[in-house]
Order: sequence, then C-alpha cells, then structure tokens
Amino acid sequence: MNHSRLTVTKAVIPAAGLGTRFLPATKATPKEMLPVVDKPAIQYVVEEAVATGLADILMITGRNKRPLEDHFDHNHELESVLDRKGDGARLAKVRESDSLGTVHYVRQGNPNGLGHAVLCAAAHVGREPFAVLLGDDLIDPRDPLLRRMVEVQSDRGGSVIALMAVDPGQIHLYGCAAVSATADDDVVRVTGLVEKPEPAGAPSNLAIIGRYVLAPTVFDVLRKTGPGRGGEIQLTDALHRLAADGTVGGPVHGVVFEGRRYDTGDRLDYLKAVVRIACERDDLGPDFRSWLRDYVTAEM
Repeated sequence: MNHSRLTVTKAVIPAAGLGTRFLPATKATPKEMLPVVDKPAIQYVVEEAVATGLADILMITGRNKRPLEDHFDHNHELESVLDRKGDGARLAKVRESDSLGTVHYVRQGNPNGLGHAVLCAAAHVGREPFAVLLGDDLIDPRDPLLRRMVEVQSDRGGSVIALMAVDPGQIHLYGCAAVSATADDDVVRVTGLVEKPEPAGAPSNLAIIGRYVLAPTVFDVLRKTGPGRGGEIQLTDALHRLAADGTVGGPVHGVVFEGRRYDTGDRLDYLKAVVRIACERDDLGPDFRSWLRDYVTAEM
C-alpha cells in the first residue's frame, strides 16, 4: 500500500514551547493562549485544521499547558451561568472551542526541537500522511493554504511544505529551500533544505513557514536524525534527507504562499497581527481603524 497517497485526516500541533519571548506574560499562561483580539492564538490554528477537514487533532504539550486542555473542553459552570442569563451570543462563543473537533494530547517530556515534537506524534498518527501546524503562524481563512497543500500531497505523494518569499536579509531567521520549478506556478520541487542559513549562502529567498503535510516515513528519518542547529532535532534536517533522496517516502514539494499570514512569533509581530486582524473584523474594524488613524496622526 502506498501510505503517502492515503487521505489526510489528522493534524499535529506542537505546543510544548516555553514562550520565553513573551515573559512575564507566559510565566503561568501558555503562549498559545495569548489572545489575538478575542480568541487565543491556538484556536485560530485548530479552526484552520478543522476547516480543511482535519478534525482529528493531536497537540504536543508539556508542563504548564493544562489551560490548552481546559479551553477545548466544556466549562459547564460558565455555560450554565450564561444560559441562565439568556446570553446566547456569548454562550455560543464559549461552546465554539469545545465542539471544533476531537482533540488529543501527548506530552513531549524534554523539549528537544520541532523534529522531536513531531516524532512524539508517531503512535497516534500511525502510517498515514498527516499535517503539522505551528501556532506562531496564523493563516487567513480566506487564503486556504493548508487545503491546497493537502491537494498537492494527494496528487503527488510524499511530503509538502509551505514556502513564502521573504527579504533575503531575513532568510537567516527561517528554514530555507532549494527548489526547481514544476508545471504548477504555485508548486515547486524541493531539492534541499537549510535551517537558518546566512544570507550569502542561502539557496533561495523561499522560507519555510509553519505548515507541513508529511508522509509517515518522516518518522523513520527522524528516529535516525541527530541534534542539529541549536543542539535540537530539526524537522528541517529530516525533510532535507527526504528531499535529497527523493525515493524513500516520496518527493518533497513546496506550495509557494502569497496570501495573508499573521506572525505571532515575537512581541512586535504579535502586536501587528492583533492590529491587522482587528482591522479586518466587521464588528470592530470600522471604529478601530478610525481610532487608529487619529492616534497615528496625533503621534506623528
């Protein structure tokens, strides 16, 4: 059986990081629970997976991540209070997060890199292709990147990664792909990957962003992958081996994304993401944009 051509039904969301860039806010609150307007960042990611048809979700967690489990579970006391008050609108919002899909949890133990986090999903995923969604990247639902990646994986097999053109001077902040063209304008064949290269040695300006659709053979490679950059097991290193070989587990392709992406990975980008998403909201956008224009004008 060609496991790389099976239907993708499972999503893995690594969520074991300590969120040190957001201290002290993340001392007792997981970074994934930081609000982006009025929803925690992790809910946007789960909603994206479910909208793509991936309702079987595994979160890779660690210590102090219990609020994640609580958020995607029923809060009977709160629901009862809202119901008695007749506050149907807020009750519906509370119930949204606990009815999105079937969410499972496994602890990573000692955080040892993204590759190690993905490897923790092996028992749950089995020998099926699966998606990995990183919580630092929020993709606008009007730009269905993950759905396109699932289509490419179904058509071509192997693994698919999301790529985005960045300023060459910023490529050292990302994993970087060496690529060749295909017949589809938005799809490239990945021939190699480098984790956070210096700009002068980067094979392109195509950066890996936080969406992957992976063949299960990546687990076999990860088990043999030693620590890489930062002394951690890097998913990029395992995918590089798959891309360079091209026969073990199928090829690696990239979908070049040109849509709307909200980066919540550091404080400044997080604030930009909140502002951009608030401006796009029908209920908040008009008043918020008006206030923002007045504020910026007054500060200039």
